[in-house]
Amino acid sequence: MPLAVGAGASLMCSFGAAPGTLNVLPTGRVTADGVPMATIMDHQPNVNIAPFGMCMSPSNPQVAAATSAAMGVLTPQPCVPVTVTPWAPGAVLTTIGGKPALTQPSTCNCMWAGVITVSNPGTATCQVT
Repeated sequence: MPLAVGAGASLMCSFGAAPGTLNVLPTGRVTADGVPMATIMDHQPNVNIAPFGMCMSPSNPQVAAATSAAMGVLTPQPCVPVTVTPWAPGAVLTTIGGKPALTQPSTCNCMWAGVITVSNPGTATCQVT
């Protein structure tokens, strides 16, 4: 069974230069290991998903423009996550407020082609199905 993901979990983006953090708003949430648990709907940029330092995705218009201005040399730009779809797949049976719980194997896609993964779920003992 995978571990549930909670507030403060460490995230990584395949095009990011630094780790990010998952923020979970504590309103009406279940807690485990002393932290609010996340659902697959906790994917809002800059609310739930913090930036990952610098973005290196050529699909990001800011990176593409800076790279073009630098005569084709990849020029990273500040990360601004654009996550418009929920995390997937999430827990099959466990729900929090009617939404599937977020699990460590889940991923979230950034519009600029990055894949966001959970590197540390923020919980150590809470497993969900």
